[in-house]
Amino acid sequence: MRNMMNDKKNTAFKSPDLEKLQAVVIDVKTRIYIAIGADPEKARENYFARLEAKKP
Repeated sequence: MRNMMNDKKNTAFKSPDLEKLQAVVIDVKTRIYIAIGADPEKARENYFARLEAKKP
């Protein structure tokens, strides 16, 4: 019987292919990546809406 406590998790993580995404510049330090063909203005609005929701 294997000891479950000592089993390691897989460390392989597949990063998204940035060639299949388009960058949306939020500000000088921040870029988000969305699907090609998606609306950049809508993505920017969603980003700021989530940011406002996080503020106390």
